[in-house]
Amino acid sequence: MPISRRSLIGSSVAAALLDSVEHANRAGRRRFHACLSPEALDHDPDLLDVVARAGVSSVWIAGFFYGFWPYPIEKIRHWRDRVEARGMAASVVNIPLGHPGDSLGSSDAGFPLTPDRRWRVAVRPDGSTYVGTSLHPPATDDNVAALKRLRADGVRRVFLDDDFRLATGPGVIGGCFCDDHRRAFLASGGYAEGRWTELLNDVRSRSLSPILRAWVEFTCDQLTASFRAQEKAIGGRGRLGNMVMYLGAEKAGIRLADYAGVPLRVGELMFDDASFGRVKGKTDELFSALFHRRFVRPELAYSETTAYPADRLSSSNMAAKLAVSTIADVRNTMFMSGLTAFPKPHWDTLAPAMKENARIHEVIAGHVPRGPLKLLWGEASRYVGDDVPFSLPLALGIPFEVTAHPARDGWTFLSDADAQAASSGALRSAGTSFMARTGRNGTVRQISESMDGLIQWKRSILPELSRVPYLADDGHAVLAWYPTARACIVWNLEERKRDRVLAFGASRRTITVGPLGIVLVAEAQAS
Repeated sequence: MPISRRSLIGSSVAAALLDSVEHANRAGRRRFHACLSPEALDHDPDLLDVVARAGVSSVWIAGFFYGFWPYPIEKIRHWRDRVEARGMAASVVNIPLGHPGDSLGSSDAGFPLTPDRRWRVAVRPDGSTYVGTSLHPPATDDNVAALKRLRADGVRRVFLDDDFRLATGPGVIGGCFCDDHRRAFLASGGYAEGRWTELLNDVRSRSLSPILRAWVEFTCDQLTASFRAQEKAIGGRGRLGNMVMYLGAEKAGIRLADYAGVPLRVGELMFDDASFGRVKGKTDELFSALFHRRFVRPELAYSETTAYPADRLSSSNMAAKLAVSTIADVRNTMFMSGLTAFPKPHWDTLAPAMKENARIHEVIAGHVPRGPLKLLWGEASRYVGDDVPFSLPLALGIPFEVTAHPARDGWTFLSDADAQAASSGALRSAGTSFMARTGRNGTVRQISESMDGLIQWKRSILPELSRVPYLADDGHAVLAWYPTARACIVWNLEERKRDRVLAFGASRRTITVGPLGIVLVAEAQAS
């Protein structure tokens, strides 16, 4: 497709703006992005000035949606030009497969909620059907054509929203179980027809059998192939990014290792006050971000700082979400709220919080949190788990670290699926103590995921924490320790101001943290 002179000039301007953002990320500086639809911008053109004043450096404009162009390419171009005129980089977000339900929040009653009618519906293991998050022809071809069109218009960077997955939601073992996929899968492994019933039974029981593992890999192969075709379509110096949804992994068709080296939006889920307002909502969110950061460099990592519906997450909770990216060294925060912008007054709260988190982030950028609490999201969780992590220990104020394999020391809190794997011998400790909500055979210590029970356990291990900083009182807070930066971050998970006691060896110091606030503390010396 030929590129016009106007698009070539515009592409050069966009490239310069995007290069400046990438350079800042590589240098360890935090950058802020806003996802906005042409619909929201038409409704409130002043919104661009508001986000620019708040500190947003990039705006991502809604583009192609599961077989449709809801907005003319000329309108997308118009708003890209307006964004760049304000000194911000302009890119596009596509929703490639659609979502099983209305998750967009458009104010336009005529907005298409389901994929193009030429696209086939998907089939669950029980035979019921749904639309979205499945791959049949011509979905990939349509997305490739859309990306080529955007590229010809000068667009250099596109993100695929989290509907680019093959599971209807977190914890679901994905893939389409239609007759065509059944035949293709059985042929791929030379399986007899009767093995299909075996697979369906294993999916229902979440049994990580050889045939279920083969099914998950078969599903991942489909999604990766579609991504590669779309990545090729954006071409040249263009970049295609992927959003992997909350705890997104292999069972959703997302083979995380396949996306190394591409922009990756880490998965989040707590999009309203009811979910993020819980202490466990906050620790689950942090757990997912830390897990995904294992697979992406910090400068290519983006958050999914989302409010949905747009007015259901308070400005204070949205500001508190910034701590997730700071602690996990996710260099790019992407604010999202479907097709409707969240309330404009939110930016009055967000702007100072963005500045403070960016200041703190510069200190710990490139450093890795360490500690005796271990976060392990193992193979069983990734392939057949229910995506309910044992995350609440993060609220104990004890330093933690993410591990790819069982550690040699400390305490590793396991999900139910990983605990079952440990009890069966499929997951073995290298010296760490396995802790879980369920356990048997003495391999795993059973402990309730409740703050009362965990605080009692914390008190019992205090003598073993003399070599690391920790919070000596019983409040609810995350303590991330970066020994190579000689610093800690404390994130208060309570909606009230708290004085916290930071212990390190025999030393004690009191620090004050605002409601849901985050503070950087120079590391005290152990004595």
